[in-house]
Amino acid sequence: MQHAAVERVIADMWDRYDEPLSLADMANVAIVSRFYFSRVFRAITGTSPGRFLSAIRLYKAKNLLLETSLSVTEISFRVGYNSLGTFTSRFTRSVGVSPARYRAMARGTGFAPPPKYLDEPGNRFGTVRGRVTLPPSDLLTRIYVGGFAGPIPEGTPVACDILESGGEFRLERMPAGDWHVLAAAVAVRDMDPRPWIRRPLFVGQGRPVHIPPGGTVTVNIDLRPVRPTDLPILVALPELDSHEPPVGVPATMGMAA
Repeated sequence: MQHAAVERVIADMWDRYDEPLSLADMANVAIVSRFYFSRVFRAITGTSPGRFLSAIRLYKAKNLLLETSLSVTEISFRVGYNSLGTFTSRFTRSVGVSPARYRAMARGTGFAPPPKYLDEPGNRFGTVRGRVTLPPSDLLTRIYVGGFAGPIPEGTPVACDILESGGEFRLERMPAGDWHVLAAAVAVRDMDPRPWIRRPLFVGQGRPVHIPPGGTVTVNIDLRPVRPTDLPILVALPELDSHEPPVGVPATMGMAA
């Protein structure tokens, strides 16, 4: 019953993302109190209702940036923002680049590689390695693995790897500290030609990892089919957001909510 109520609210968010939905509005759709709804929603999705709605709005904004010639200002209003500045800052934080830069990259200038970290005292690096396991499937997939600061893929990953199928991955030059490793698999054949509606087939994440300077940590990831309660990935995944799948150069990857 809890999952059904949350999925009903998420479906309503997708339908009404451009409206000023309040927590009370969402709780009414779920037919529960606001406090109970907020607690259950976070337990099931891993994030708050407001952040989930924001992710949907930004995902729709990505679609409009690719699909239309509307200005960034027009798009910000179409997806429910009253302030261009707020929209731009949230888009940039979640996707890793500004709306204008994102549109330019999708039109041929290429996607941004992960950031470069200076090898300075206190900012030394380690490695994360492991295995990604796919569910049984006849589909050919490409898998993107990235390291992120939190359990939600947001912004540009600190390191990434691309696999042509399930198997071993390696994230080099991960800054020492606490990180989350997330993965998404996309189809490499019979892809919908419209990049704004392509979604991953499978997603997954490993346990949180602590990387000591110069150390190597092992973490394995079991992928699963995408669920309605999964946040839309906002980061600049080339195969989701470009008209042609990449040849397979990891440096082109910019992996987001």
